[in-house]
Parts: sequence; C-alpha cells; structure tokens
Amino acid sequence: MKVFSHKLKGVNAKMGGMLLDVTPAIASVIAIVCLIAGLLIGGGAILLYTNKKMQKNKSNAVKIIEDAYAEAKTIKKEALLESREQSQKIKDEVEQEVRNRRQEVTKLEERLNQREEFIEKKELSLDKRTEQLEDDKKEISEIKQNLEKEKENLNSLKAQAMEEIEKVAKMSKQEAVDMLVNTMREDAQKEAAVIVKKIEEDARENGEAKAREIIGQALQKCATETTQEMTVSVVTLPNDEMKGRIIGREGRNIRAIEAATGVELIVDDTPETITISGFDPIRREVARLSLEKLITDGRIHPTRIEEIVEKMQREVDKTIKQAGDEACNETGIFNLNGELVKILGRLKYRTSYGQNVLKHSIETSIIAGLLASEMGANVKIAKRGGLLHDIGKALDQELEGTHVQIGVELARKYGESEEVVHCIEAHHFNVEFKTIEAVIVQVADAISSSRPGARRDSFENYIKRLQQLEEIANSFKGVEKSFAVQAGREVRIIVKPEEISDSQAMFMAKEIATKIENEMQYPGHIKVNVIRESRFVETAK
Repeated sequence: MKVFSHKLKGVNAKMGGMLLDVTPAIASVIAIVCLIAGLLIGGGAILLYTNKKMQKNKSNAVKIIEDAYAEAKTIKKEALLESREQSQKIKDEVEQEVRNRRQEVTKLEERLNQREEFIEKKELSLDKRTEQLEDDKKEISEIKQNLEKEKENLNSLKAQAMEEIEKVAKMSKQEAVDMLVNTMREDAQKEAAVIVKKIEEDARENGEAKAREIIGQALQKCATETTQEMTVSVVTLPNDEMKGRIIGREGRNIRAIEAATGVELIVDDTPETITISGFDPIRREVARLSLEKLITDGRIHPTRIEEIVEKMQREVDKTIKQAGDEACNETGIFNLNGELVKILGRLKYRTSYGQNVLKHSIETSIIAGLLASEMGANVKIAKRGGLLHDIGKALDQELEGTHVQIGVELARKYGESEEVVHCIEAHHFNVEFKTIEAVIVQVADAISSSRPGARRDSFENYIKRLQQLEEIANSFKGVEKSFAVQAGREVRIIVKPEEISDSQAMFMAKEIATKIENEMQYPGHIKVNVIRESRFVETAK
C-alpha cells in the first residue's frame, strides 16, 4: 500500500505538472464535456423513472377499466331486473284498470238499457196522452163553436130587445144606462150609509165597552208613575271659583274634558252652574258624572280628567247593562241576545217628548202582554214586540234611517223571530198589519204614549199640529169651515148642506180621518166630527 501510494503521488505530481502546461481553452472544453455527460446521465435516469411510472399507471388503468366493466355489468343486470319488475307492475296495474273500466262500462250499459226501457215506456205514455189531448182538443173546439153560435143568437136577441125597449121607453141606450147608474148609485149610497151607521152604532155600543174593559184591566195591572225623568244637562257647582278651576290655565282643563267626553261645556254668567251640551245623551251622562266626581275630588288636571272619564264610562256601561237586565226581568223576557240587552239599556238615557223611552218600552211590553192575554193572542210575542218596538231609538243618532228601520235591522241581526220583527215594523203603520200581536203592540204603544202625564210637547209643535188639522179638513170640497178643538184631539168640520148630502158627509168623515192618519204623526187618536145643518126660516105675517 505504501509503494502504491508512493506511485500514485508520483503520478499526481506528473499530472499536476502536465496540467500546469494545459492551456485555458482545453480546460473549458473539458468542463463542457463533463457537463454534457452529466446531463445525459441525468436524462437517462429521468427517462428510466418515467418509463417505470408509465408502466405502473398503465397497469392501474387496465385494472380500473376491468373493475368498471365488471361494475357496469352488475349495474346493467340489476337495472334489467328492476325494469322487468317495474314492467310487470305496470302491466298488472294496466290490467286492473282495464278490468275496472270494463266493470264501469258494464254498469253503464245496464243503466243505459234501463234508461232506454224507461224512455220507451214514457214515449208510450206520452203517445197515449197526446192522443187523449187531441181528442179533448177536438171536443173543446166543438164546444167553442157551439158557444159562438149561442153567443151570436144571444147578441141578436139582445139587439132586438134593446130596439123594442128603446121604442117603448122612447130613450136611447146610453140615456137608459146613465139613469140606471145614477139611480143605483143613490140607492147604494143610502144603503151603505145606513149599514155603516148601524155597524158603527153596534161597534160603539159593544166594541167600546169591551175595549174599555180590556184596557182598564191592563192599566189597572200596570200602574206606573206619570212623571218621567228628564236628562240632566246642568251641573251645580259649590262656588263660582270652581268655574276657573274647571276651565284651567289657558283653558286646558275644559278642552281635556270636551275631548275626552265628546260634549261641549258652556260656562256663562249663570251663578254656580255649568251647562253640558251634546246630542248624545250617554255622552252627556258621562260628562255629568265626570264633572261631579272631579268637583268632589278637587284634583282637576288633564291626566286626572282622562282617568275619571274612563272610570265614569265604565260605570255608565255597567249601568246600561244593568238597566237592560232590569227591563228584561220586569217584563219577564229572559232569552234576549246579550248585545240587544245592552242596546235596550241605552234607552234609559233617551227621551221622546219628555217620556223616558226605556220606561215607555217596559210599559208597552206589559200592556201588550195583558191585552194579548185578554184577547187570546200570543203573550210572549206581544210582550217581546212591545219591549223592542222602540229599540232603534237607542242608535238613531249614530245610524242612518228611522228608528223603525234601525229597530227592524237590529232585531233581525240578533236573531229575533219574524213575528217580533213585524211588530216593530208595523207599530207606526209603515206596513200593513199581518198579525194580531202587531196590532196589540201598536195599541199598547198608543196607550203608553197618550196617558196623562206621559209626554209633553212643545208649544210650536202643538200650534203646528192644530194648523195642519184644519188645513187637511179645509182641503175637501164642500167644507165651509173647520175647527181643531180638545188640544188637537178633535176636529169639527162644518159642510155646506146644499153641496154635501148626509151620506156624503159620512163618507167625508172617513176620508178626512184616513188622510190625517197618512199625513200626520200624533200620539193617541183624533176624532173627526162632520156637521151638516139645514135651516129653513120663514116669517109669519
């Protein structure tokens, strides 16, 4: 080893010496050759690796293709089986549907056969009927021809008779007819006047006595106060200083009260009083109670006002419901709709000609029930109709229409029977009376309204009614003059005797009474008294 090492060192020394003699160009060539050789070796190595990788990928791809083919074959087999099953299922369903259709067709055929048989029988029946009608038609035609002949014969005989009569009477046909008509009219008027007079006398003798008895018994059982409560619109103050507190700084308190209650407060020079003005009686009542509560409490400011008004509104609502319940208990009607009871209770704060409408409704209900009991009518319908006949007045300031129309709508809305609705609808003669109960309710209404102390009317309306009575009476031909007497309960008419006969005077009284009923509104009854007087004056010499 030492000898080899020594030799190697000698060689190296020789090569080193040689290399020192090589030029730089040769060194460069050698470096390039070495670089190319390295590149070739590296490229071969890369090529060899890539070839091995491709072979491996090729084998993997073949395996994947084989697996995919096997899987596709399996899927194809499963799909084929599934399609066969689905096809069989569809086939079964189609067959079942065909069977069902065949059954339906069979049933339809049977029904059609039955229908055809029925139609054939019907056609046979119609043919027979047609033949019978043709025979009847021929028979009627023959009868009609015979009647036409008889009619012609009668007309001929009538014409001959009329010619003979005209020759004998020396009058034309029209003259004879006019004379006959005038004679029959006068006779009919006389007979009618006598019959009417007799009927009126009998009715007056018997009917008035019976009516007085029935009405007297009803009124005896229904004794109520004659003085009715009036709606209070004035609040009394403890002192005039309270006016300023109610008005408040810059009027904020009075504005708060008016805004919360919907009424107008009138503060004038009247000492220790405030006037409440408003069209709604319930609002006025809420305002009155609120003012009284505020005056008693002493704390008057907008927030307190709103609290008190809300509280008083609840109390008034409670009072309304209680008033409706009490009215139902007093009249014995216990199955009214709850909302209808509340509306009925609102009538406590409603007046008509100074008469409290709720008390009037209760009176009418009781009187109607007593009258119905005496006359053998339906007591329940009469009492119910009497209690609800003015129900529309509770909402007539909020809804459009007369109180009768509103009452009819309310009664139908809350499930009242048509008999009760008719009582409401007919109590002011808006429609013709269909039931005896409706007549009884109208009579009971008139009794309650016209009894002494029940109502009060204004002086202007009183004068207007008297003038209207006399105008209606004077509008008839043959009237000389008329006088409204007995505070408008009677009108006396003096007719011209040379123009109006006794029978015509009787019919005139009927016509005037009818016109008064149609054109005027009044409580109770108005007596029409027609007077015909003939005076013959002679002087004895």
